[in-house]
Amino acid sequence: MPHDLAPDLVERLTKAFEADPTARMLQNAVTTTSVDDIALDRRVVTSIDHSVSHLLDDWAATSQEKSGRCWLFAGTNLLRAGAREKLGVKDFEFSQNHLLFWDKFEKANHWLESIIATADRDVDDRTVAHLLATPAEDGGQWNMFVALVVKHGLVPKIAMPETKSSSNTRLMNRDISTILRQAARDLRARAADGSDADDLQDAKETVLASIHRLLCIHLGTPPESFVWQWKDKDGGFHRDGAMTPLEFAERYVTVPLEDYVCLVNDPRASSPYGRTFTVEHLGNVVGAPPVTYLNVEPDLMKSLAAQAIVGGEPVWFGCDTGQMSHADLGVWDAALFDHAAVYGTEPSLGKADRLLHHESLMTHAMLFTGVDLHDDVPRRWRVENSWGTEKGDKGFMTMNDSWFGEFVFEVAVRRDALPAELQEALSHDPIVLPAWDPMGALAR
Repeated sequence: MPHDLAPDLVERLTKAFEADPTARMLQNAVTTTSVDDIALDRRVVTSIDHSVSHLLDDWAATSQEKSGRCWLFAGTNLLRAGAREKLGVKDFEFSQNHLLFWDKFEKANHWLESIIATADRDVDDRTVAHLLATPAEDGGQWNMFVALVVKHGLVPKIAMPETKSSSNTRLMNRDISTILRQAARDLRARAADGSDADDLQDAKETVLASIHRLLCIHLGTPPESFVWQWKDKDGGFHRDGAMTPLEFAERYVTVPLEDYVCLVNDPRASSPYGRTFTVEHLGNVVGAPPVTYLNVEPDLMKSLAAQAIVGGEPVWFGCDTGQMSHADLGVWDAALFDHAAVYGTEPSLGKADRLLHHESLMTHAMLFTGVDLHDDVPRRWRVENSWGTEKGDKGFMTMNDSWFGEFVFEVAVRRDALPAELQEALSHDPIVLPAWDPMGALAR
């Protein structure tokens, strides 16, 4: 039988609090100052050296503004390193708005296909409820980034610049969600009335026409082709003539995107290492290779990421950036905040328990652009964020290695960098996780 909060319990707790001078001092502090500023461990902050032994970046950090496009920024930031060199320029950006348009349009189609596939289930079915809760998310995964580039190519930022809605997606997403949820109602009703597959596809295409119109209004119309001309860092003028986004990507993407694999660290007992995983209904481009992860130990992720950086290549990664991080200082450390000293309660959830109990999951994607190695062992990592130049070191952050193992969930590396047995493991059919599994979280 449930027990209510007894008055005598509350009275005892209140008296105990008032009798504790440390608790009252902390109350005075936290009621006027952010608890994270109070808990910030100065010993950790002052021990952090922001220099690294291997540094790749010599460019300005970017800003996703008020949008959940971090995964697109991290991906295009990875690609711009090679494009800058090939173009002979110091500053260059691919258009994130171009990829956002196609991601939104492809996701709408992918989501509607999932709605049709689950139309025979009750609306309160857990999978259906999950789909209805997330019709127009900004976020994504590495494989979803690759799928967009492979199908839709890339353009320079000047060919499809930012708009009000690409930099602040809230209202656009609100209206997309309304259209899609209404479509879900109508498609499910048609299916219940016995409509065949062709009729459902016709109805879906009508919805997609509305989504396409909305996206063009908010984001602009993606160019079918464009003339690309630029000046290099020495002032030389160049013109490539008219080209399509796919031709542009073929010419200026200098890394083999489709040869990359996504490694994850999921230490739950139900997720064995050395196995591949996918998540039901996760993706954006219908027909693209599924979003697939290979589960490995964190030390292997660190080793391969460091190896790529030493070889001159930045590394895309996904993490839970809200944990033990200070955006203004640009610091991540597993012991950055001493909340136990404030609350008198020692946190005891490990990485697996944090996943199981909804305390942690991947929320953000960024780019490793440097690593500090001592005797070939990583000590700290330099990170290019997409929060503008006001945070950290002009938009670049420092991650102590203690944070990597606890809060980094994914890295994208080249397939041929993996040990032979793990390359072989990639050929096995993946374990399918349910749509609501935390490993299906989208970086935003």
